[in-house]
Amino acid sequence: MLALTGLILSLLALMYLAYRGINVLVLAPLCALFAVMFQSEAFLGQGAPLAHYTQIFMGSLGKYLIQYFPVFLLGAIFGKLMNDTNAAKVIGEYISEKLGAKHAILATILACGILTYGGVSLFVVAFCVLPISISLYAKAGIHRKYIPGAIAVGSFTFTMTALPGTPAIQNAIPMPYFGTTTFAAPGLGIIAAIIMFGLGLLWMKYSATKVPADIKDVEAVLTHTEGPSFLLAITPLVIVIVANFILSQYVIPNWDASYLSEAKFGGIQLKAVKGLWAIIISLVLAIIFVLATMRKYNSKMIDSINSGTMGSLLPIFNTASEVGYGAVIASFASFAVLKTAVLGIFPSNPLVSEAVAINALAGITGSASGGMSIGLEVLGARYLEMAQSMNISPELLHRVAALSSGGFDTLPHNGAVITLLAICGMTHRDSYKDIFMVAVAIPVVATVVVVILGTLFGSF
Repeated sequence: MLALTGLILSLLALMYLAYRGINVLVLAPLCALFAVMFQSEAFLGQGAPLAHYTQIFMGSLGKYLIQYFPVFLLGAIFGKLMNDTNAAKVIGEYISEKLGAKHAILATILACGILTYGGVSLFVVAFCVLPISISLYAKAGIHRKYIPGAIAVGSFTFTMTALPGTPAIQNAIPMPYFGTTTFAAPGLGIIAAIIMFGLGLLWMKYSATKVPADIKDVEAVLTHTEGPSFLLAITPLVIVIVANFILSQYVIPNWDASYLSEAKFGGIQLKAVKGLWAIIISLVLAIIFVLATMRKYNSKMIDSINSGTMGSLLPIFNTASEVGYGAVIASFASFAVLKTAVLGIFPSNPLVSEAVAINALAGITGSASGGMSIGLEVLGARYLEMAQSMNISPELLHRVAALSSGGFDTLPHNGAVITLLAICGMTHRDSYKDIFMVAVAIPVVATVVVVILGTLFGSF
């Protein structure tokens, strides 16, 4: 009982202290070691807490870095280049100009959705779209407090976890666990995306009728950004999506990769890495295209690459630290109690169990990628085993895992929420209600629909 209490207290401390702003690089190992002190393992011998830190925490952290660092690195560089060449802002302005102020909310959602689906970081997207949205909202008589919710719809929901092929890390993490690609269960993903997009748009339109625009914003003017043409600006995004699809579905599966069975390559099969390889190659191609065609809009490309490189380090280390924390927790004998309880939720349906477990862990850690990584590291193999015994497609497990990571992750202590509100100059009191509805409640509804459809009809 004491061991389980320590485990729960550790989880609560991680959630609360992260919300209070303590960096997870420091917080995760401290909370893990706090939990160790309540376990019988702590008394097996001198230095047991240190063994948990150096052998389990750091080992899992390192494994995560090895697996996903290329995606974080290339994604950050690509996003920085799209920002510094003004390509991202050109796309946002083009959509806004075509739709007009009358459709300010739709324009914001679409601009964010196109950019994030093309691989641009949601933080870059928020900075690019915000000034455009302020002008459009003012012209439409809508208060700027409703901008964060619209950005959340376009950045935190359907392009992050649902649309097939999205290069978001939340769609990449399940691949090595289930041997899938980012295009797993495309039909179900599209259905979930329609639900998130449609209900999110309807909610924001309903909510935005409550408070008129601030008088200070009414004079805002949408200025034209000097940059590439819309066609040139959007081409790198198209390259990421199209190349990812062709490589993962047609090119890489036909490679002779028998050499992967050798011990030095980990003794794996091609299906375990084909999705990751496809994303890496796609992002590299898009980066090369930007460097080759948009140099006139950014004379300091090397600075952008260097800045993007450094910008990738904190996000991946934060997530990897949460994975390390989860590995320590999973090593406890007391964790078996929680694991049994989770697996006991609809034991005849691993999809429901997976959805509940990942949503809970994402909510506790305040991170979609962190919560899903912990859940799949601990339970992924068991879910795959259950699915295979029940003739459930691994692609369905992949899509449910991705969707579940994008539900309760967006609670008030989520780092992306805090950053988005800061960028928009809003507080939780101003805008979090909308964010909760569009990025927590509605995605959970979409996940439930996919679980039901997947249970009834399988993966499609």
